[in-house]
Amino acid sequence: MAEWGYVDLQINGNVGVEFSAPDLTEEQFLRAAEHILSGGTELFLPTLVTSPKEVYLRNVPLIRRACEKRGLLKQIPGVHMEGPFISPEPGAVGSHPKAFVREPDPGFLEEILRESGDFVRMLTVAAERPGAEELIRYATGQRIAVSCGHQLAQSADLKRAAGAGATLLTHLGNGCPNLIDRHHNMIWSGMACDDLTAMIITDGHHLPGEVVKCIFRCKGVDRLIVTSDAAPVAGMPPGRYSAWGNDAVLEPDGLYHNPELHCLVGSSASMRDCVGFLRSLELLTEEELKMVSRTNQLKILGITL
Repeated sequence: MAEWGYVDLQINGNVGVEFSAPDLTEEQFLRAAEHILSGGTELFLPTLVTSPKEVYLRNVPLIRRACEKRGLLKQIPGVHMEGPFISPEPGAVGSHPKAFVREPDPGFLEEILRESGDFVRMLTVAAERPGAEELIRYATGQRIAVSCGHQLAQSADLKRAAGAGATLLTHLGNGCPNLIDRHHNMIWSGMACDDLTAMIITDGHHLPGEVVKCIFRCKGVDRLIVTSDAAPVAGMPPGRYSAWGNDAVLEPDGLYHNPELHCLVGSSASMRDCVGFLRSLELLTEEELKMVSRTNQLKILGITL
């Protein structure tokens, strides 16, 4: 069976290390990075969830320094800020701490870029939030790929976001309320928006196989990207864990969730696991699996390996 180096645009942590932790150390980050890179992933974006400004100002430069010291800037070219410019609404905010959600603010992002040496490569924004278009234009002007997610956005919102430069949808089908309008909702709108490439989590828990099939049929292989959305529990045994203020449970089958909020808290999967589940659905050829787990990601980032 063919094998290739995976590219993951969204990894929140690994082997007990949380990239958004206010006490993250360079040594901890490198331990997690080495575990990720040894598991078949060739390039990834460390992802910081919605956090206080101080965490971004501290952790993004810290991650850059660690990568520079270990010679990993090619494998880790920047971070993904999955917040704080998301929706604070129940369901849409997901497992992110609502207290740290902010209105879209180019000045906030500019400060992070200045302090980190432009080490942000991707930004998730809720497309319906006031000021989203201005923020998207600023971010894309700084060569940051913008993804729409953790949102209640409808088709008109996504169209405006795409017009401002957004190119992606963050884990389509997740990061949204469990109960939504059957016709007018962010999932249908996302699938119907031809200008946005859909990132999906194919760990076998975030999306049922039939939903993956429908997204694939709508988007096609050129506009589909697999991501693990790995949480700090990836590589850890089943049990109870705390993440981003969630009292979460990692089940023996790999499901990682907050039973009280009835939401997932990232995944415990690797990209190899996600590609394996997608392969089991028998929807894509091996070449197409490579496209959605490597080629399309590199194209979005403008990187050649």
